[in-house]
Amino acid sequence: MNTTTLRLIKHNDKELQDILSPGSYHRTVAPDGFIVRLTEKASEAKVREQFRFLSHKEAGQLKSNIKLETGKLKGAWVAAAVGGLLLGSYRPGRWKTDAEAHPLTKAGAKIDTGKQSKKTEALIAKEIVLADTQLSIIALVDAPANVKRPQYLAQWAVESGRKYGYSVNVLDEKACKKEGLGALLAVNRGSEDPARFIIMEYKGKGAPKGGPTAIIGKGITFDTGGVSIKPSNNLHLMKSDMGGAAATFGAMEAAARLKLPVHLVGIVPSTDNSVDALSYKPSDVITGHSGKSIEIIDTDAEGRLVMSDGLSYAVKHFKPKTLIDVATLTGSAVRTFGYECGAVMSKDEKLIREFQKAGNACGEKVWPLPVWDEYRSGLDSDVADIKNYSGRPVNGAIDAFKFLETFTHDHPKFIHFDIAGVALKQGPYAKDRQATGFGMRLFVEWLSR
Repeated sequence: MNTTTLRLIKHNDKELQDILSPGSYHRTVAPDGFIVRLTEKASEAKVREQFRFLSHKEAGQLKSNIKLETGKLKGAWVAAAVGGLLLGSYRPGRWKTDAEAHPLTKAGAKIDTGKQSKKTEALIAKEIVLADTQLSIIALVDAPANVKRPQYLAQWAVESGRKYGYSVNVLDEKACKKEGLGALLAVNRGSEDPARFIIMEYKGKGAPKGGPTAIIGKGITFDTGGVSIKPSNNLHLMKSDMGGAAATFGAMEAAARLKLPVHLVGIVPSTDNSVDALSYKPSDVITGHSGKSIEIIDTDAEGRLVMSDGLSYAVKHFKPKTLIDVATLTGSAVRTFGYECGAVMSKDEKLIREFQKAGNACGEKVWPLPVWDEYRSGLDSDVADIKNYSGRPVNGAIDAFKFLETFTHDHPKFIHFDIAGVALKQGPYAKDRQATGFGMRLFVEWLSR
């Protein structure tokens, strides 16, 4: 029989309560099934993670056809279980010569949820789209830097837009110079690959009038630190420095696939940050898209430079109603929050609360840091409009926000996400750290609300 049966029971179900604690699963006597007891205070995020772990850990025991016996469980939990099973099928070893496929990735594989209400079927369909998109951007973040060059990111966006019906325009080096993207081009000076500036737009049926929501994602495909070079410890993980770009790509693709009634713009300035005779240097003064001059103090504060051009471009060309940026930006955010949540900063406290609610609902939590104008003084420069780094060993994540804020043309609804601690995490799914796809679900949840 080519089917594995997973029977879901609530945490307070008395069956097997002596041997099956909430949040765990049990192999049944028959060789083709499991009983899964949901966690206490079950949420969609917890159920999704529970089934992701089972799918990953027990891949060798699963068949390519999985039947879910769900009883009268909430439809959202059923959908989350499906999403978790799909996420658990991910394997980072696509470059291994003997890579073993998960049963759910084989041709003809399916998950049978039985007869469900139309509402639950819609939730399952949505979860399948979100899981599929998340798997795609996880693989993108995990890809090695010699594969994942700026032109690779651009091609990913072009193919996604073509497939799912949203527009993509890619500015090459010549077009970037014409547009005045001086900060992006400065960071790109040390690279063998020309920069790419990727612009995506989706306008769903029934989208509200007024400006779009714009998301700017940091697309640094590898970060050596430039002349201010990083230490070699964990340097291989800097292939993940485009986690913000991945979140932006994911939000664009998911919004289009789900046909959300929103007007959404995604912008990804992309380059690597390498060391070369032509590399930009500390003490250089550059001029970005906004026309403001920037004194370079640290070339490892390159993410905020490329993002400054993205923010300025979005405001000038799209006049967005809400301006969002997302980036794996600072070690300061990691030291503050560890690997449990992303940092969020904005002067619009209502907007912060909206994203906190969305993050709690989808399992991608964020927490605010203060953004008082007193923090801006650390970026004052003697020779330019602003420094790219204060040089102080404190409030680094807030410094980055104050820098970026300078290039928003005083946009009233600007919000910044620093996801350095949550875009790549240790856990049960890989020997080393692995991409999470953080940000896509957060943005889709907020847009859906």
